[in-house]
Amino acid sequence: QVQLVESGGGLVQPGGSLRLSCAASGIIFSSYAMGWYRLAPGKQRDLVARISSDGSTNYADSVKGRFTIYRDNAKNTVYLQMNSLKPEDTAVYYCNCQRGFWNYWGQGTQVTVSS
Repeated sequence: QVQLVESGGGLVQPGGSLRLSCAASGIIFSSYAMGWYRLAPGKQRDLVARISSDGSTNYADSVKGRFTIYRDNAKNTVYLQMNSLKPEDTAVYYCNCQRGFWNYWGQGTQVTVSS
């Protein structure tokens, strides 16, 4: 059974930082692309950042230079370091793993950026 468990969300002031973690089980982690998506009220779920099995990354334009995605294959974990957070980053953040037609989601973690 595949499980993706996110952690690290919370309330932070504008300009602050958070690090999200996603621990995976039930998959050969190193062979999967991993991604972070977010869903804000009234909007669709959008890609934030993605890291492929070979380590290449891509980011949404809105987070480039502020967010960093990285993975630790030994720990079956993917991270999202979020710096210089803005109120518009407020959303539920979801972890995703994908390989071919296999696609799995975590339960989401809330990130709220507010003073």
